[in-house]
This record gives sequence, structure tokens and C-alpha cells, in this order.
Amino acid sequence: MNDRYDHKTIALHWLTAILIIGLWCVGQSIDWFPSGTPRVWVRSLHILFGSVLALVFAYRLWWRISAGTKLPPSSVGWQQTLAKSIHHFLYLLIAATVLLGLFNTWVRGDNVFDLFRLPSFAPGDKAFRHQVEDIHALAANILLGIAALHAAAALVHHFLFKDAVLKRMLMGGTEK
Repeated sequence: MNDRYDHKTIALHWLTAILIIGLWCVGQSIDWFPSGTPRVWVRSLHILFGSVLALVFAYRLWWRISAGTKLPPSSVGWQQTLAKSIHHFLYLLIAATVLLGLFNTWVRGDNVFDLFRLPSFAPGDKAFRHQVEDIHALAANILLGIAALHAAAALVHHFLFKDAVLKRMLMGGTEK
């Protein structure tokens, strides 16, 4: 019986996690950069890697549905229901945060790497732009919080329950 996810599923999981953590860190620090080129470049990198996250996430969903390894649940009863609900909520939060980020980019009419400017859907409406930005930031904060709980649960399984839940998603080993 296969007790690990396939290498592509594992790689997509960790790439998603790295992108989310990196995007959150950059999102928290954009305003630390001086106005002008430095801030444009940092915001542009945030937009670029947010777009990469959108593509990785879409591919991850497709892979999970079509070809990824399907493992039996690692728990039963309420724990299985909770784990499945958290996974679905994480996927929903990723999608919502990415879509809100894309919407935020177009509402703002961002300058991208000083190469081009996206048209603003809300020119002159600073209140609306701030509201969209705040909602995107809130979604990102909730996403990071739920992802931290997800990681903590994996560590509890590994160190407290001493089961193989965490090992299912770690690189290394062989696929069966």
C-alpha cells in the first residue's frame, strides 16, 4: 500500500507553501521601501510571484483531481472531518487571496517593473482601493494563520501521536 504522496504532489505542496510565506512577507514589507522605483519593484515582484502562485495552484488542483496519488484518510471520525474541512478551507483561502490580489492589482492600476501600467478600474477612488487592499491583506493573514495551524497539526501528529501523517508529505523516500 502506498503510504506517501507522489513526488509531484509533494513538490507542489511545498512550492505553494513557500510562495504563500514569501508573498505574505513581501506584502507586509512593501511600504517599508521608499516611494518610487524601489517600491514599484517590490510590489511588482509581489504581483509576479502572486501570478506564479495562481498558476502553481491551478496546476496543483488539476494534478490532485486528475493524476495525483490518492491516499486513504489518515484518521477517522471527527478528526477526518476536521482535516478534510481544513484542507478545503485552505484551498478556498488560497483561491480567494489570489483572486483578491489580482483584483487589487487592477483596482490600483499598478505600475509593473516600470515597464507598463495596468489600467485602474477605480481611478481616483482611494477609499475603494484601500478597502480592496485591506480585504486582500485580511484574506492573506487568515490564510497564513490557517496554514500555521495546518503545519502545527502535522507536527502534533509527528511528535505527539507518532504517526506517519507528516511523512506522507515530506520529500525523500520512494514512491510505491
